[in-house]
Amino acid sequence: MKLTLKIWRQKNADTKGKIIDYPIDGIEGDMSFLEMLDILNEELINKGEEPVAFDHDCREGICGTCSLFINGEAHGPDTGITTCQLHMRMFKDGDTIYIEPFRANAFPVIKDLVVDRSSFDRIQHAGGFISVNTSGNTIDANTIPINKHDADAAFEAATCIGCGACVASCKNSSAMLFVAAKVSQFALLPQGKIEATDRVLNMVKQMDDEGFGNCTNTGACEVECPKGITLESIARMNREYLAASLKG
Repeated sequence: MKLTLKIWRQKNADTKGKIIDYPIDGIEGDMSFLEMLDILNEELINKGEEPVAFDHDCREGICGTCSLFINGEAHGPDTGITTCQLHMRMFKDGDTIYIEPFRANAFPVIKDLVVDRSSFDRIQHAGGFISVNTSGNTIDANTIPINKHDADAAFEAATCIGCGACVASCKNSSAMLFVAAKVSQFALLPQGKIEATDRVLNMVKQMDDEGFGNCTNTGACEVECPKGITLESIARMNREYLAASLKG
């Protein structure tokens, strides 16, 4: 395939970025999107030009670091996948592909397609943990009976990889789906009850402090989430937040 790539280039957070065109040839449908970018970067290096900076790690849809905004969609035109799982067969010969970083005030651009998502880490630090007795008298979690429906729902919420697609696809750059998933995975389990009140209040406060927008229930976050986290998690977090506020 011959393609025209329109890629956002930005030297650093303090400089102004712009879209630059890159023609590329010899791309096969079985290649992943990141492999295609690897080929482009190899060509740029051979020409003595600066390669395009983009995040990647596991390339197996697990870590969430490969997040890119492709033709106006987080992770590209396929559904239920991360960028590293996107294959070039989703595009046609002669296509023009726009590749941009995730856009949000809370995700400042570091360079080119790389953004700083440490705001997600700080939200996790604010309450995304449980207290465990490590005195030597620990109780195996498997010995605590848990309703299967609750266990399944907690596991589904825990599949969130923190990629930020929910933020990038939201018109308000809201992180509600991410925070809701992290609250839900503990709210449904007995191990998460100890910090339940502080958890939701602290994580929501940190989310607001980081500058994420408000949720207006558009649902774009659910559509673009590669792990299928649903708006039900947001409803659960809202219930947890209301209960915690009344206790406080």
